[in-house]
Amino acid sequence: MYVILVYDIGEKRVGKMLKHCRKYLNWIQNSVFEGEITEVKLKELVYNAKKIMKEEEDSLIIFKSRNERWLDKEIIGQERMSTDNFL
Repeated sequence: MYVILVYDIGEKRVGKMLKHCRKYLNWIQNSVFEGEITEVKLKELVYNAKKIMKEEEDSLIIFKSRNERWLDKEIIGQERMSTDNFL
């Protein structure tokens, strides 16, 4: 499945969450990630993210799609991290 993940995490925990999410998805902008991921890997990502975050203060939002081709993506300005050049 294709996902877009967005988080809003307290300043003290943001570095840990960034490193954690980069293990699974492509970092595209500040607290935004995207990429193909299996259901099992997504559950693993969420399980470990919950250990980092404080659920009463922080948020993690995941948009899911069966396939990337169902999304239209338009970038205006500088793209932070291009995913088109991966082999």
